[in-house]
Amino acid sequence: MKKIILSAIFAMSCACSYAQFGGFGGFQMPKVELQTSAEFKDIDYAGDDQAYHKLDIYLPKSDAKTFPVVVHIYGSAWFSNNSKGMADLGTIVDALLKAGYAVVCPNHRSSSDAKFPAQINDIKAVIRFVRANAAKYKFDTSFIATSGFSSGGHLSTLTATSGNVKSPVKVGNLEVDLEGKVGQYLNESSAVNACCDWSGPIDMFKMNCDEPRKWGNTPEEALVGHNYEDQYADNFKSISAITYIDKNDPPTIIFHGTDDNVVPCCQGQELYDELTKAGVKSSVTIVPGGGHGMNMYGEENLTKMVNFLNEVRAAKK
Repeated sequence: MKKIILSAIFAMSCACSYAQFGGFGGFQMPKVELQTSAEFKDIDYAGDDQAYHKLDIYLPKSDAKTFPVVVHIYGSAWFSNNSKGMADLGTIVDALLKAGYAVVCPNHRSSSDAKFPAQINDIKAVIRFVRANAAKYKFDTSFIATSGFSSGGHLSTLTATSGNVKSPVKVGNLEVDLEGKVGQYLNESSAVNACCDWSGPIDMFKMNCDEPRKWGNTPEEALVGHNYEDQYADNFKSISAITYIDKNDPPTIIFHGTDDNVVPCCQGQELYDELTKAGVKSSVTIVPGGGHGMNMYGEENLTKMVNFLNEVRAAKK
């Protein structure tokens, strides 16, 4: 039954993507009115003119000379390579813009375009692009954060926990190049200053937090290119944000719903526990009755997100 429910939700997500609706983040209509001073669409951050390497930029309606930046990543179970236009625009992005943050919404390669680490290579290329193009887009690169929902939450958190990891890195017997060679700004840093995780999976070999999923054909298996078997344990650990946690990771805020039937709520709690154990500033909000994006984006949680980012920025000054 759980497999049927999950498959139905993913199918619904893809259908919404093609229809240009807002996906899990509130099912926004195709046109979301945002309060911006400027918008830049379909910017090629990799230099290869591929749709999956395009991003959108939204600048807040403000007279400030520069703006701190949040890179917000859509959720799609890593199945979509062109959903930046449905990246929670009416909820998370809107709240960030109103708080004075520039928001960058990128596409990335899907699991059918390329297997991991292609997806994290793309997001790290986005961070480098932001730093290299600060003057052009009025970015204040003294503060760059990531944010994401579901698979976007995974990529947001993985970017944060792997920011100080030398690439390639050994995970068991597997060597993984998390940094990649995407784009022309390879000398720029891909580290970030804060992270927001909305219902993201973070421990892929223990998606139920004590053991792997019991059935096959999961999005994680599609991302890795292998089934859940002990011989591929290192592959699943290599895509898990939790693998790379250390005391130098940036502050992270986590939101997860108790009724999430796609990514178990224990994933958010485990992330908080491991970050706290490592001494990383973190906060977790477990939403009673919250689903996979449903009942998660109320004003209280959006305000918590903004306040957390503001506190981290203030602490850096």
